[in-house]
Amino acid sequence: MSIEDMIRQMAVDAKEAARGLRRVERPKKDAALNLMAARLKQRKEEIRRENAKDVSLARDNGLSGSMVDRLTLTDKVIDEMSAGLLEVAGLPDPVGQVTGMWRRPNGLQVGRVRIPLGVIGFIYESRPNVTVDAAALCLKSGNAVILKGGSEAIHSNLILAEILRGALAETGLPERAVQVVPTTDRDSVTSLLKMDDLVDLIIPRGGEGLIRFVAANSRIPVLKHYKGVCHIYVDEEADLNLASEVCFNAKVQRPGVCNAMETMLVHESISETFLPIIGKRLKDAGVEIRGCPKTVAIIPGAKIAEESDWPAEFLDLVLAVKIVQNMDEALDHIDRYGSNHTEAIVTKNYGRARRFLAEVDSSVVLVNASTRFNDGYQLGLGAEIGISTSKLHAFGPMGLEELTTTKFIVYGDGQVRT
Repeated sequence: MSIEDMIRQMAVDAKEAARGLRRVERPKKDAALNLMAARLKQRKEEIRRENAKDVSLARDNGLSGSMVDRLTLTDKVIDEMSAGLLEVAGLPDPVGQVTGMWRRPNGLQVGRVRIPLGVIGFIYESRPNVTVDAAALCLKSGNAVILKGGSEAIHSNLILAEILRGALAETGLPERAVQVVPTTDRDSVTSLLKMDDLVDLIIPRGGEGLIRFVAANSRIPVLKHYKGVCHIYVDEEADLNLASEVCFNAKVQRPGVCNAMETMLVHESISETFLPIIGKRLKDAGVEIRGCPKTVAIIPGAKIAEESDWPAEFLDLVLAVKIVQNMDEALDHIDRYGSNHTEAIVTKNYGRARRFLAEVDSSVVLVNASTRFNDGYQLGLGAEIGISTSKLHAFGPMGLEELTTTKFIVYGDGQVRT
């Protein structure tokens, strides 16, 4: 069987499984998730054995230490995966939720109800724990999922898929609702992206190169974000102690993630007071500062920023800093260089805070809080499958509700259109 034929058969099976899931109510889905959690713990030894093959190959192929670390499934990571399944089981089920109901003058009762999207193709890199996270969210939201992980995690993903599918079968659910592409051949990705007659949505998760490849080659709608160029604007009426805490956390707490601050914009009237304070604190934490000429004149050791630094996603202890004349200049900078991901303002001025919330075109906009809060769990969604900077049909962290859509339902008693 060719790669394309194999992927098509998987998509056909997934579509059939998705049809079966439409009839499944929450208790049965939760029972499957609970059993998956138990089976992961029971089969730890098998999981670690298969994972060791991936880790060994990764080291032989010269993958970085951080990549190997993300790939490794320890007992602690497996326990966390199991706990994640239980957490998803405890979340409200969005499927079947009526979002509105109204009666027309002719007597028709019209409503909207949440339904699954259908078949989701999930293309991702590195971490095998994502396999379990994505499967759990898709199952709870009533979707079948085809999982294409990175080649570096193939053995881990296959054993995890076997365990998850076994739990589905034991609880009477269609086991083809969760499938892992069983090959490292890259043609499997391009084949999956052609299956627009069977797959309803593609979600890529990984580096910018992967996401741009998927977006450029997919016939299927893609929910994506290319990168997170996140800004914090420190307003002239900011509490400077609060601003220091927020900006430091946003840059230093975990610099290699998409919701870390990459550019700090500072109002000129407070720059000579605030920048020496935050500059020293950031430099003591190992942050390299690349600033506008005014910034470099205030912060010792700061480097002059190049034009390429303003739209950059550093994913490292590097920060671009610009002094702005006013909020209008800050908004213009964000509009020009931002990535529609996450932006924040630090201010005590209610009017400017409201204006920032209204005018900034990003998936999450914050007032007096770190950009690191753009995360499904932190925002109360319970879990997320990724962050979308697309606007159709989800914008921001994607939890269970974002993996559904709505359809109209209509009750009548013989009405006909004239």
